[in-house]
Amino acid sequence: MTRPRVLTGDTPTGRLHLGHLVGSLENRVRLQDDHDCYFLIANVHAYTTRAERPDDIRRDTIEVVRDYLAAGIDPARSTLVLQSEIRAIPELAFLLAMLLPFARVMRNPTLKAELADKQLEQHSFGFPLYTVGQCADILAFRADLVPVGEDQVATIEMCREVARRFDRIYGGAVFPVPEVLLGRVARLAGTDGVHKMSKSLGNAILLSDSRAEIHRKLRGLYTGRQAATDRGDPDSVVLQYARAFIADPSRARELADRYARGELGDAAVKAEVADAIDAVLAPMRERRAAYDGPRGEAAIVELLRDHARRANAVADETLARVKAAMRLDLQAAPVAAERQDMLAAPGVPTSART
Repeated sequence: MTRPRVLTGDTPTGRLHLGHLVGSLENRVRLQDDHDCYFLIANVHAYTTRAERPDDIRRDTIEVVRDYLAAGIDPARSTLVLQSEIRAIPELAFLLAMLLPFARVMRNPTLKAELADKQLEQHSFGFPLYTVGQCADILAFRADLVPVGEDQVATIEMCREVARRFDRIYGGAVFPVPEVLLGRVARLAGTDGVHKMSKSLGNAILLSDSRAEIHRKLRGLYTGRQAATDRGDPDSVVLQYARAFIADPSRARELADRYARGELGDAAVKAEVADAIDAVLAPMRERRAAYDGPRGEAAIVELLRDHARRANAVADETLARVKAAMRLDLQAAPVAAERQDMLAAPGVPTSART
């Protein structure tokens, strides 16, 4: 039987963090066992906000691949897709854009939030196109499942709409309607205790952070608690971390109960949580070290080139199916003409011609 296909990815804006891990990366590693997995590094999308910094985008692309490999993505079982190497994606994005009303794109909640953060004049014309590009990324690989964080659900729903609309207009059963797979933590707060973990906000614990760095960042985690003897908030971010990263659920519950009663202060819980996070990340740091330095980068570049051949075989097939359904390929044109001749023939009911 054909295995279900998975497509998801990241825009390279720097190294990945704990939010990526519990939001999507864990699922990706697990799905390799019984799915056909494609993991995309959206380096072209990075140009929508950093077109003047190509060297930074290239560096961050390599860093994301290092994090993938460190987290357990296996190149023998999964395909790493460098977006700029997939020739079908730009053409497919242009064609799919015709099926999305402008107002629908601009209503995308993730896009609206990002536009609200800055003045419109600061964004390129290409910036809102990345949401359409994400649809093309997914549909180019005819994905059945998309593991994402909570903030990307709206974009996947737009992708589902495009897949259904294409089938309704053109037929051909080209695209599956992809399903969303959320991570075990929908929204991991950052070390500021308020906002979602994000590199741009400076509140992230990176997958590559050292043990000392993890402890330093956890000590600075804001909980809002005024004194060590105060009753702790049962919804405190430090307890969210405890539930997410302490391997023994009964120990996490015990910490939460004692914290809520005021028997444990922030420092004790933070230290134990930092140890738990370090236990998760230590094997990743070891795997990541194998890809450090110029030799590691050269190995990553060669890996991406090899996987581009795999990925292009799938995406090229998708584009060929799309163009045939849309009557854009030369081979399909005579078929369309024959059908029109048949429908125009005498005796064909008018209802059959529409």
